Amino acid sequence: MPEAHETQPADSAYHRRLPIGEVLEAAALTEGDRAAFDAVTMAPLAPMMVPEQPRAGVVDRAGCPHCRPSAHTIWRDDVWQVRAGWERMGLPFVGGVAPREHVLLDDAPLEVLASLGPLMQRLSVAVKQIPGVARCHFARWGDGSEHFHLWALARPAGMMQGRGAVLALWDEVLPAMPDDMVERHLRIVAEALAADGGEAFPSYAERDLPG
Repeated sequence: MPEAHETQPADSAYHRRLPIGEVLEAAALTEGDRAAFDAVTMAPLAPMMVPEQPRAGVVDRAGCPHCRPSAHTIWRDDVWQVRAGWERMGLPFVGGVAPREHVLLDDAPLEVLASLGPLMQRLSVAVKQIPGVARCHFARWGDGSEHFHLWALARPAGMMQGRGAVLALWDEVLPAMPDDMVERHLRIVAEALAADGGEAFPSYAERDLPG
């Protein structure tokens, strides 16, 4: 076995059939009524090397961003927390949902998992209270941190190009919302969640947000 810092090409029946180094056809991203791009040029398919670098929190739990207190926590209860408002926001709302305790999806206690469904329902309803929002998308990638977390993204009403997984890309390119609009949207979501339990803006005794 190679040392932890050494990597080698991943080897499986799936990997062996991949055209590593080739530029793949991207027509599937530019065709159909969900297309967000007129043209796409893919980067060459890079070698897939293992072992992968450890995610945040694996080597040093103190480095887990979800475990540290954050001024961006807009709501929490005894089990869960919702954070939002880190930097620019192109979509009406983008928030992170994570348990307050460090757990992985693979070993999360059943009581934590059982409470996730009701929270997703509450958060979906809360996000759709923001004016101009049609849907709340939920996404889970899990490549940045081992601490189980989901993303909640608001799709603007009528934005057919934002349906599906491409919505996360639109957040990077849509015009950034002004700060006062961001604060209004965060307050709508936080207060809607807190109406059914938990605490809005727990890092502050009071918060002066634009009306």
